[in-house]
Formats: sequence, structure tokens, C-alpha cells
Amino acid sequence: MLGEVDLNKNLSKKEYKEMMDVLAPKFSALQREARKKGLPVMIVFEGWGASGKGTLINRLIQPLDPRGFKVFTVQEENEEERMHPFLWRFWTKTPQKGRIHIFDRSWYRRVITEQMDQPMSQKKLASSYQQILSFEEQLAADGTLIIKFFLHISADEQEKRLKKLERSPETKWRVTKADWKHFKQYKGYFPMYDYMLEQTDMAWAPWHVIEAMDREYAALKVMAVAAKMMEERLRKMDRVKQSEKEAEKASDVPLDFQETVRTSVLDGVDMSLSMTKEAYKKRLAQLQDELMRLHNEMYLKRIPVVVALEGWDAAGKGGAIKRLTEPLDPRGYEVVPTAAPNDIEKAHHYLWRFWKEMPKDGHMTIFDRTWYGRVMVERIEGFCSQNEWRRAYREINQMEQNLTDHGVVVLKFWLQIDKDEQERRFKERMEDPEKQWKITDEDWRNRGKWDEYVKAVDEMILRTSTTCAPWTIVEANSKYYARIKILETVVRALKKRV
Repeated sequence: MLGEVDLNKNLSKKEYKEMMDVLAPKFSALQREARKKGLPVMIVFEGWGASGKGTLINRLIQPLDPRGFKVFTVQEENEEERMHPFLWRFWTKTPQKGRIHIFDRSWYRRVITEQMDQPMSQKKLASSYQQILSFEEQLAADGTLIIKFFLHISADEQEKRLKKLERSPETKWRVTKADWKHFKQYKGYFPMYDYMLEQTDMAWAPWHVIEAMDREYAALKVMAVAAKMMEERLRKMDRVKQSEKEAEKASDVPLDFQETVRTSVLDGVDMSLSMTKEAYKKRLAQLQDELMRLHNEMYLKRIPVVVALEGWDAAGKGGAIKRLTEPLDPRGYEVVPTAAPNDIEKAHHYLWRFWKEMPKDGHMTIFDRTWYGRVMVERIEGFCSQNEWRRAYREINQMEQNLTDHGVVVLKFWLQIDKDEQERRFKERMEDPEKQWKITDEDWRNRGKWDEYVKAVDEMILRTSTTCAPWTIVEANSKYYARIKILETVVRALKKRV
């Protein structure tokens, strides 16, 4: 790709000014329209050292309202970032609807600069590329406009610019030994950049190679491309909404036939499994002792753990979490209760709020309800489109694969109770003044959609029980049995990893 690029493109300062006088106001207007329509934009600058990323970013933002954008400079991972999955630091920097986030270098640093300095295995390199592709695809599918620029200059031009920067007292500090080292490796970087561009040039996030030998030409092209892509996306947004509505029309397959051939998971669960109070107390003490020891080893060996709890209302998630956390050092775990998303969370990709809470190495995060709300409550209540919840199965599997690739132990539990047991627990809560806060009108209303939830849960478990992150179905009519099964599963998984 790079070998065919003509680097002789240039503009006179007069031509540049005349064109910018027209383009800059248009770009400013597009920013306002993007804010109004809720279009999130990510602009990525990659390229050779000294190719002018800082200068071009500065020229790009000149016409923009500074309240509507943010610029991130991506350096080598710090200690905190290294203790999280690769893409954690970028998920946490994704823009909310209507904002523009600009990256001076990005997630591509891992597969280029870091790979050149500390070569990784082909397996890890392939995994990094796959994670990048899924990251960009998920954001793009959710409506984020991703604009990627690669700034291309020749080796001679790079050397000339580095020397010029070194000669000036004001800019000498910007040139490091690493910059000269990378310059000497220009020929080695060339095929790596070419491969990167080829592997990640996708329809949802295409690359735009910028001939950056002439700064005026490069600045104009960057703004022209950004303006063109924003304008096209804004014009398309209304048409996409209409297309989604048409795609959600009812299936031609009769509903009774669909029910006949539906694959079921929950129907086969043995709800008679139980445990006596005496046996429960004895086993609980044993498991909590083991868990306390394993939690210490988990911290020392820097093993991150995610425990995800889903289940019917009143299935016993809170009681299970209490028994799970009782023996743990509170400095080494966090419980994250998941409620309906707030306005800020709604303005981001639905996985953003969960990526923010993922544990660093050596810590455990317990989610009381999770990202699976997308394919259950949001699906059933119509809080997302059919296209969005159908797409979510793959997105969730990719996220969990990203976590396990980093070394996270992912444990997912579905607490299953039958409809009669749920009703009994609801009434018990209503009659107990200390538990009345646990029951709401919403809980009773959801019971009316029991059959819809059964179908959604069946499909969720089938589509997202993967090798790296399988589901554990917990027979929870007996709270004692359920708590012990969850603890045994956690202890077994930690023993295996430790």
C-alpha cells in the first residue's frame, strides 16, 4: 500500500489559505451538527516519527469548539494500564454521543512500536489484531464514526525533520534516542506498517494515507477527509433509522411453529436439588476458608477475576454475593451493582460502563447483573433495536475473549428458580418490613413477561456459553444449594488457575 503512494503532493500557501477559508467554516458547522444529532467521532493519527501528527492535529482543531473535543496522546503503557486488558485504556476513552475524540497514536502502537522493540509471538500478534478489529467494528456498529489517518513521509524527510527539531532549543526535547533508533529501523518498519494497513483497512474504519511531505497539503487533506466522512455519516443517520425499523418487521414463520422448534436450556434444569442447613453450614465454612487462601494467592500471582451474576428477580444473587465476599480482603475486590444506565452511560457504547469496571491484575470484580441486560431486559422492553441486541451476542463474546486473552478468569452464573418459587419469595419480602425495599412494582410487572424472558435467557446461554467463558446454571430454588454451587465453582476455577 505505502509503496505506491506519490509523496510529491504539495500546495502553495496561497492555495492552502483559499481552500481553508472555505473548508474550515464547513468543518466547524459539521461539528455543531454532529453534536446536535449525537454522532460520536474518533479520529486516529498514526504514522512515522516526525511526520507532523501534532501539527496536523493542531490545524484540524482550530475551527472547532474546544468544548466539543478532546485530544489524547498515547504513550507506552503505564503500570496501571499494563494491569488491565490491552484495550481497557482505549474503551475508557471512547467518546460519548456528539463529541469528538482525537488520538495522537492509538491502539495500533502495540502492533507496531511495541512489536518492533519487544517482538511478540505470532499468536499474540494475531490476537492483538483481532482485538483491534472487533473493538473498531463494535464501536462503528453502534454508530461511532472512526476516521484513521496514516501520515507518510520518506526516510530522508524523516531524518531532515529530526535534525531540524534538534537544532532548535525550543524543540530539541522532543527528539529522543528512541526516535533516532526508529529512524534507523525505517526499512524494518515499512513492511510492518504496510501489513497493519492491509489487515485493518475495513469498510467500517478505513485508513486514509496522508502524503505528509508538504504540511499545507497534508493539513488540507486531513480536514477535507474528516469533513467528507462526517457529512456523509450525518446524511446517512436518518436513512439508517428507517432501515432498522423495516428490518424489525415480524417474521413470516408462524409463532406457534417457532415455539415448537425452539432450543431450550432452562427446561432441563433439575429444580429439586437442595441441601440441608447443617450440610450447608459445614460446607460453607470449608469453602470460605479455601477461598480466603486462594484470594491471597490470586493477588500475589496477579490473577484478575470477573464474577458475573445473572438470574431471575429474587433468585438469591445478593445472598450469594455476601457469602462469596465474606472471607475476602475488601481491598482486593469490588462489587458492582448494575442498574438502568444513566444519561452519560446511554451516550456511550453499552459496553463502555462495564469496561470501566474491569479489575486490574490480582483483583476480583463481582457484577450483580451485567452486560447481558442488552439481550434480556433491553431486548424485551424495547430499549434497543432488534439489530442491536442480535449483534450483542458476538460483541459480548468478543469482549469476554479479550478479557481471557489477558488472563482474566471469567465466571458467569445464571441463577434459576421456577415461577412458583419466585412468587413465594416476592410475597415473603412484602410481608417482612426489613425486606420490603427489595420488592417493587417493576418486579411484579416483569413476572407477566416470564415466558418472553425464558426465551431470551435460553438464547443468551446458547449463544454466549463459550470455551473461554462458559455459563454455569445454578439450581437456585434452594438458596443453600445455590450458594454452595457458586462457591465451589469459584474455588475450583481459582485452584485451576493458581
